[in-house]
Amino acid sequence: MSELRTRLVDPDDDAAVVAWHDVYSRAERHGREELATPWQLAELRVQLKKPSRRRRWVGILGEADGGVVAAGAVMLPLLDNLDQAEVAVHVDPGRRRRGHGTAMLAAVEEVVRSEGRHLLAAEAAWPYDLGPTGAGSPGLEFALAHGFRLALGDVVRELRLPVAEELLAELAAEAAAYHRGYTLRSFVGPVPDELLQGWAELSSSLMTEAPTGEMDREPEAVDLVAQREAEDLHRRQGRTKYNTVALDADGAVVAYTDVATTVHEPGRVYQWGTLVRRADRGHRLGMAVKVANLRLLQREDPGAERVVTWNAEVNGHMVGVNERLGFVPVERAGELQKRLT
Repeated sequence: MSELRTRLVDPDDDAAVVAWHDVYSRAERHGREELATPWQLAELRVQLKKPSRRRRWVGILGEADGGVVAAGAVMLPLLDNLDQAEVAVHVDPGRRRRGHGTAMLAAVEEVVRSEGRHLLAAEAAWPYDLGPTGAGSPGLEFALAHGFRLALGDVVRELRLPVAEELLAELAAEAAAYHRGYTLRSFVGPVPDELLQGWAELSSSLMTEAPTGEMDREPEAVDLVAQREAEDLHRRQGRTKYNTVALDADGAVVAYTDVATTVHEPGRVYQWGTLVRRADRGHRLGMAVKVANLRLLQREDPGAERVVTWNAEVNGHMVGVNERLGFVPVERAGELQKRLT
């Protein structure tokens, strides 16, 4: 066994990008089959080639014994959370337990330090039956052994489509009695100009308004240029976004939800954000926007087969909404953090 050699991935070196993604994708899918949700090659290729106003990605390739055996990734926020970096380490399933993961993590941390960052965030997934602590999960145990702490436990749920219109109508009617004076508006793709400011202000607070456990996070910066740039990135990645907002009597955005599909994974839908402004909670707007958005999705994309969502285990309200819609738990996940010394 030879020592792991690492190098940064040149976004213009397509062979390196493909090899890096191959290890990452196979490692993510190993033992998880259809539950795995790795980024597709075309999506990451676009992300690597052109850093955005909001974030920059760095890929790291690990080579040993004549081949690529490990992949590392660092995502650097550029507008907020400037002491943080999101990181990932993946090892070829057939080359594990040879020290490659430890060596790749050291390379990842070197990149993070070189950028002047000190707080690492990472994720791990494990079978639902292992429970909230994930005891016995190799990925989680690797992270804990290398100084990460489990800061927030999530549950991954899936919803099989289509949801019966009878159920959607029943849930919409129940919610409507609580939110008179509010209006719902659904749309596909970019946020309309007249809603952009309100959308950006509300969605930027999701990471701190949703349960954070022991994760150290700052709200995202409100940046309209970054919002439009992200929408263009989604288009180039082959993604389509379906959105619904709730507006108060003054036309302000007080709740939103969005899901995304990709041409690279026909049939699968990803739930992104759902949030109700703190002052407007108690009116069942979360249920209202999610029902309206499912109706939009099923009308515009009848080929959609399943929606996958992540909820903090302690987020009882949103879990309750999702369970009434028919989501069922399929996996657990953990949000991890480590402070570099």
